[in-house]
Amino acid sequence: MEIKTTILTGASVLLLTQTAAAQLVTYEDYQAVFDLDLAGRPAFETVQIEVEHVAGSFYSLRGEGGNIGVSIGDDGIIMVDDQFAPLSEKILAAIRSLSDEPIRFLINTHVHDDHVGGNANFSSEGATIVAQENVRIRMMQGIRGNPPSPQQAWPVVTFNDQIKLHLNGEDVWIIPSPPAHTDGDSFVFFRGSDVLHMGDVFRTTGYPNIDVGNGGTLEGTIAGLELGLALAGPDTKIVPGHGVVSTRAEVQELLNLTLEVRDRIAPLVERGMSFEEIVAAQPTADLDPRWGRRLDRFLPAIFLHLIDE
Repeated sequence: MEIKTTILTGASVLLLTQTAAAQLVTYEDYQAVFDLDLAGRPAFETVQIEVEHVAGSFYSLRGEGGNIGVSIGDDGIIMVDDQFAPLSEKILAAIRSLSDEPIRFLINTHVHDDHVGGNANFSSEGATIVAQENVRIRMMQGIRGNPPSPQQAWPVVTFNDQIKLHLNGEDVWIIPSPPAHTDGDSFVFFRGSDVLHMGDVFRTTGYPNIDVGNGGTLEGTIAGLELGLALAGPDTKIVPGHGVVSTRAEVQELLNLTLEVRDRIAPLVERGMSFEEIVAAQPTADLDPRWGRRLDRFLPAIFLHLIDE
């Protein structure tokens, strides 16, 4: 990832430090400091859906967007997330290669379109959509300046505390996370198969993606990763929102990384450096080759947390 920087000296540094708060008003202003040219998504007609058996009755589907979870059994099918609406037919075909049973429940791990874009389509297939209460609220309002989602896409079962499903011979725990990636994150733990889907609170593709604009927080990300570690056993398979099926070791690695970067940024904030100055200093340069994706969401979340302390 290339970050454009500006060299600041003397009076210009003083002026920037004094006026930074006025210049950077919204979370999007902080993101804009990076001036990134983010690559677009591939054409949906070229996307292929890959199916991976993870453990027990649980399968993971990958296409374009968040990892989908599918639990297969005689009682019916439980889905976790559904990617983008144009991919619904391909996703349904992949599911039908595993089972002809009805899709009973569709659980949303959070509100982003790459995870819930197909909600209306799968609702038409008879799925009952389940999500944390804030997911429904944000869908009804619209996110990122977009109009509200169609009513058929809204969750019809919502919760603020843990709930359980009992299908296909196993208990399925749906567990709200502290506000981490967003303020509507949930984990889904298939206890019999010993598979934990953590949504975008845990990803193997880059830095934690903390969407402050939709309620995500640094402290919630740390607490969410700790919750995932507390839930998972030594043999639990952990499905990230993006990336490859993992274990507790990879979750611990991301937690350690989060704490490391926070602790690097804290003394810079204490010295009075502005956000632009911190970005220009590139305090994560040695980490970026491995973790560089979504630094534009990670660093603003850390900075905003630290200046509020």
